[in-house]
Amino acid sequence: MSFINSFSIWFIPFLIGFILLYGTYKKVPTYEAFVEGGKEGFSLAVSMIPYLVGMLVSISVFRASGALDLLLDFGKPLFDWLHVPGEVVPLGLMRTISGSGALGMTSDLIASHGPDSFIGRLASTIQGSTDTTFYVLTVYFGAVGIRKMGYALKVGLLADLVGFIASIVVVSLVFS
Repeated sequence: MSFINSFSIWFIPFLIGFILLYGTYKKVPTYEAFVEGGKEGFSLAVSMIPYLVGMLVSISVFRASGALDLLLDFGKPLFDWLHVPGEVVPLGLMRTISGSGALGMTSDLIASHGPDSFIGRLASTIQGSTDTTFYVLTVYFGAVGIRKMGYALKVGLLADLVGFIASIVVVSLVFS
């Protein structure tokens, strides 16, 4: 365990030092390149703000309108038939939209059921096995001007569904 702790502490500084030394060896003006990258990163972050605000407002409207609850009530018989715990379905839906919202739901599930419960383990696994597809498409694709995102949306949602199903299967097999 000591090796892993030491490795994790020193890896990032070593990597940064290696990149700087390699850049200097290749005669790249490393400081100027760093400053230019910082400028580009800042302008990209500022250009993402409208997309981020739009996404956060959409999430708030979706939850506050009761659409999430209506969707869950409609799918409850199917989830029960598939033996999918109803507590994690909102997490699976929220995870595709908002990482911070999903983390809040995961924290609530762990606080309610315990970290070593089936629901706690399943929520943690879902959190790590899925991605914020709509957030990525809205914010990052919007910031760089990509308008045709149909295939990325389909593949991202399919990957989220596979991650959700795999989480249920693996946690059921390992912890039941």
